[in-house]
Amino acid sequence: MADNKEIIPPQYDLDAKWDACLDLTVRRFVYSSFAGALGGLLFFRSPVTRWASIAFGAGVGIGSAYTESSRLFDGPPRKLALPEVSETPIQSVQDSE
Repeated sequence: MADNKEIIPPQYDLDAKWDACLDLTVRRFVYSSFAGALGGLLFFRSPVTRWASIAFGAGVGIGSAYTESSRLFDGPPRKLALPEVSETPIQSVQDSE
């Protein structure tokens, strides 16, 4: 039986992309939550602010994972065309008087 990678080109293999996105999301969520917990323990005394720092870290992790996953599915962002610069000389103030 043929291998799956030989049949489907890498840019169309959605299973591999979803696996990579889920792995990236879980890792960044956990690592950012731990970083938020460590920052909360070091900088805050109130339990509410400690939980808020954990939630902030988790949100940063999920947001960065979402950004990377969207790049993985959509490809790199497209380059914008540069505006054309006109070659006409600028008139000085003395010429207009």
